[in-house]
Amino acid sequence: MARGNFGERLKRERELREVSMEELTKATRISTRFVEALENEDWAKLPGGVFGHGFVRTIARYLGLNEEALLGEYDSARAEHLPTPLLKPEERIPSPPKWLPAAAVLVVLLLFAGLFFAVRYAWHRHAAHRAAKKSAAVSLAAQPQSGSGSASPGPAEQSSSTPAAAPLDLSVSTSAATRVRILADRNLLLDTELPAGETRHFSANQQFEVTAGDSSAVLLELNGKAMPPLGAPGASGTIVLSQKDLRP
Repeated sequence: MARGNFGERLKRERELREVSMEELTKATRISTRFVEALENEDWAKLPGGVFGHGFVRTIARYLGLNEEALLGEYDSARAEHLPTPLLKPEERIPSPPKWLPAAAVLVVLLLFAGLFFAVRYAWHRHAAHRAAKKSAAVSLAAQPQSGSGSASPGPAEQSSSTPAAAPLDLSVSTSAATRVRILADRNLLLDTELPAGETRHFSANQQFEVTAGDSSAVLLELNGKAMPPLGAPGASGTIVLSQKDLRP
């Protein structure tokens, strides 16, 4: 198929920097067929959504191009080739079944009942917490104080004065079915086969360890920032992500 402005520009920028197709695919870990599909604007061979954006961002970053500008050209070029949705003939809206009002009333009653029991449970827990707190305060006041003067702050108090790092948010998306294993702060959160088009979000305080059976089938974003591929296309790979990966 004939290439458009986006594909021609992407290939021209690569050739101007004397970057071969083999060098680009090796550095970005993006399959050759995906890079060729981008340069030829062969949209049928490219995944959509965040995967296409991830490929364009990674290539733009490696070639030293403006990521947002190249993404805009990619979206415009791809939108021109999207099939026009067929207009459906006007359909007559069927009348609701007779049992629907009764079912709606039943659902409302169940919601009110659930809300009532939830409020009641929360109130009992609050009362128990207040009673336990009051009992602990009385016990503490009855104990003799060991020593006078101000004690130096302990390690826990010193660490509490240090501002904590922002939590990590990991977005995992799949372009094809593959097995994914995720550890957050060395705790296992996921170890299963994910289908194509799946997107999951995970949180951690220090780091993530992500392993995938097919590295090219997984796209990672850490706190909204696209991360490099886990390994070579078609092969398994593992990557460890932490706060240092968010630094410019």
